[in-house]
Amino acid sequence: MPSQITASFLDRTVSHLKKVWHDLSVDRFKETLELSPDLDDKDLALLQQWMDSCLSNTGGEVAARRRAAQLGENYLALSPIGRRKFLQLLCDSYDVDDGAVETAIDQWREAGPENRAAARLKLRDTLDPPRMKLLTQFTELPEGMKFLVDMRAELLSLKKEVPELAPLEADLKRQLVNWFDIGLLQLEQISWQSSAQLLEKLIAYEAVHAIQSWDDLKNRLESDRRCFAFFHPNMPDEPLIFVEVALVKGLADSVQKLLDEDAPILDLNEADTAIFYSISNAQRGLAGISFGNFLIKRVVAELQHDFHDLKQFSTLSPIPGFIRWLNKQEDNTLQQLPGGKAWVQLPQPRLPDDWYLDGTLAEQRREPLLQLCAHYLTQEKRPGRITPLDNVTHFHLSNGAEVAQLNWLADSSANGIKQSAGMMVNYLYDLPHIESRSQDYSAQGSIAQSAKIRALCKT
Repeated sequence: MPSQITASFLDRTVSHLKKVWHDLSVDRFKETLELSPDLDDKDLALLQQWMDSCLSNTGGEVAARRRAAQLGENYLALSPIGRRKFLQLLCDSYDVDDGAVETAIDQWREAGPENRAAARLKLRDTLDPPRMKLLTQFTELPEGMKFLVDMRAELLSLKKEVPELAPLEADLKRQLVNWFDIGLLQLEQISWQSSAQLLEKLIAYEAVHAIQSWDDLKNRLESDRRCFAFFHPNMPDEPLIFVEVALVKGLADSVQKLLDEDAPILDLNEADTAIFYSISNAQRGLAGISFGNFLIKRVVAELQHDFHDLKQFSTLSPIPGFIRWLNKQEDNTLQQLPGGKAWVQLPQPRLPDDWYLDGTLAEQRREPLLQLCAHYLTQEKRPGRITPLDNVTHFHLSNGAEVAQLNWLADSSANGIKQSAGMMVNYLYDLPHIESRSQDYSAQGSIAQSAKIRALCKT
């Protein structure tokens, strides 16, 4: 069901965008642009002429806007081959003019004090590639911001295959960083009463624990659950990032229990802990533009305002790289690590099929895996860095969290078993210490960890 919903709403989004831009481009506008899906050489020449006319503002701003609408409409109709050629043209033919830059630098050097500021402004303008003006024209169109976010997503998907497009991707990212400044974003709560279109997007964009059905979604939006998302004013129907929260009693140690549709709804008067159990970036084109740290802090403030009895704010987080890391280690290396001797003494394969369903097999693996995982989270570093190898750990520690508790078989889904032998971790946001821990981590790589985690790390 989730995949069907994803395809359905994405198709409707593209169809809607094509219609809006088509209506805008043909309204009292005689010029038309019609390109073949694969962009043959004749079409490329025509496309370049059209881009030039967009940049020249021939006929005024309104005409340029309509040309941009036709340009975007045609881009959406291109095949993957055609889109790649479109992007390559934008990258190669509308880059910075190096000769103009050298001239502007010479003029700046030669300018007297009274002309230095003007020369500096001219140099700055010369360093801005013409394609940025063209891309900026799309932001003035209905849903143009979403169009550019999706264009960057396409550029990211082509990054390895077509590395020559990297300058265009970098330019677009630079613009998106400015356009999506955190001060411009709006925090909104998503509920079962939200629009069906938005709820469909929630299902499609959930990246941590797939939403299996409408009943599953409704359960995640019950009275003892909360979901918050950041939105941009120019993309009011598109969540940028969202977090799902469970209001519970004590630290949660199993995601299956949290998501159990048959579990009774908790009386909110009994809740003392907010568990952030899923944070999903909804827009691939905004990768590398961080909102998560701001989202968590804003949501904590909202929950504190609404529920005065909440004492703890914690995550129940996956450990996506643990088994991958474990499988790369040689036995002689593992024997030097906490839990490693017991682990290498297990018969091969050390994680046979369905091992977690057998009580004896699971118990034999429990302590070694908990110890090795605690070591992985707190001691294994990125090459040449002081930050943890695990990306989720890095994210929460940079936000001021503490590695608080490892939970055995907390995620018994196929993905949970594959990624981390079913283990999950609580990152605790101890409010009085968030800022100091974040600063210590950023400056020195200091990892805040509970006594339980420190005990597991002892050999």
